[in-house]
Amino acid sequence: MIVRRGLILAAVAVATAGSVARAGEPVPNDLLLATLWNQRSVEYKGNALTVYALARIRLDQALADKSWTAAPVEQKGDYGNLPPAIVLDVDETLLDNSPYEVWMMKADQSFSTKTWNQFCAAQISKAIPGAVEFTKYADAKGVKVFYLSNRGVETKKDTRENMEKLGFPMGGNVDTFLMQNEKPDWGSQKGTRRAFIAKDYRILLNFGDNLGDFDDRYRTSEAERLKVFEEDKEHWGRDWLVIANPTYGSFDTAPYGHDFKKSREEQRKEKWDVLEGWSGPKQ
Repeated sequence: MIVRRGLILAAVAVATAGSVARAGEPVPNDLLLATLWNQRSVEYKGNALTVYALARIRLDQALADKSWTAAPVEQKGDYGNLPPAIVLDVDETLLDNSPYEVWMMKADQSFSTKTWNQFCAAQISKAIPGAVEFTKYADAKGVKVFYLSNRGVETKKDTRENMEKLGFPMGGNVDTFLMQNEKPDWGSQKGTRRAFIAKDYRILLNFGDNLGDFDDRYRTSEAERLKVFEEDKEHWGRDWLVIANPTYGSFDTAPYGHDFKKSREEQRKEKWDVLEGWSGPKQ
């Protein structure tokens, strides 16, 4: 009986030890490789520096050409003699927020406005390589630097303070931070905010990491997004400059119709189903 009890206790100990070990193992997460690339790879840094190096060339070209605008829909009338400006998205275009992605993975959480705003309040986002240097370059040339962020207006103070500490131009006596919901018609689509700037400035360049930073028709089907991309093709690399972001964006939600009520499993299944693969070696 004593031997049997000992065997049972030993078996329980082994099973418990196995459970503890398994509990300490990383949970599989769709964000892992993308976040690893954004946070740790020299290739990501090189990509960002490449974009901002090209941006200097494009900025000088735009300053010399009064017909040049990066806001083909919003820029109206005789804009050639308006003072110059550039428009930049904030998150994953100027600020690296990968620590929030890491927190979501390790805590097995999804995005929520509450935790996101708490992250913004922590003011720990770092500058993406080349971003501060380029915006300072533009500012030194008399170009007004505007930040169009889909962070909520409630995060404006924290965002400004975070970016000021990093050395981004603050705009002087002009409020250059245009946040989502700051005005009634400033929703997630950024066209109304570009139009607000375009009344008084010639927009030379537009920067972002998501189709929605450039065109309001971003939250549509994959087929429609491709059509929009083709229609806008002349702007990419000229006056529209994209920072790579594989961690999140409308590309990620398009396969499941941007339906955030679907479960993670449903979302993953629909993303899986749109992938085109090789049939494999012949048997």
